Amino acid sequence: MKPRHKRIALILAGLAILAIAATLVLNAFQSNLVFFFSPTQVAAGEAPKGRSFRIGGMVREGSLQRQADGVTLRFVVTDTDKDMTVAYKGILPDLFREGKGVVAQGKLGDDGVFAATEVLAKHDENYMPPEAAKAVGDAHERAAANQASAQAAARTLKQ
Repeated sequence: MKPRHKRIALILAGLAILAIAATLVLNAFQSNLVFFFSPTQVAAGEAPKGRSFRIGGMVREGSLQRQADGVTLRFVVTDTDKDMTVAYKGILPDLFREGKGVVAQGKLGDDGVFAATEVLAKHDENYMPPEAAKAVGDAHERAAANQASAQAAARTLKQ
C-alpha cells in the first residue's frame, strides 16, 4: 500500500470514529433533554406524547390527596389559567406546600393525569422557577386581557 493510500485510509478511519462519537453524544443529549411546560401549554397539546417533560406552577390549595399507603398522592398544579392533576409515588420535598411553587417531572398519561417521577419544591419564600413564573405571569396577562375585553363589551351593550 502506498503512503498516499495509507494517509487516506487513516483520514477516513478518523472521520468514521468522529462521526460515531458525535452520534453517541447527540443521542445521549437527546434522551436526557427535558422541556418545561405550563398546564396551559399541556392543555393546548404542546407537550410531547410519550416523552418525559416538566410541568410547573402553583399547588392548588386543598388539592393534596394522600392514599392509605402514605407515599402515593395526587395534587393539582395550576398556572391560574388551567389546572393539571399530578400523581406521584414517593416522598415529597420538605418545602412542598399547597399554594407554593412546584415543578414535577414525568409523563402525561392517556387519562390526562401527569404521572410524576420527581417533584421539586421551591427553596425559599420568594423563589419560583423562572419558567413557572413566566407561565403564571402569562396566565395573569391573558386573564386581564379577557376581563378588559368583557368590560368593553359590557359598556358597548349599555350604550
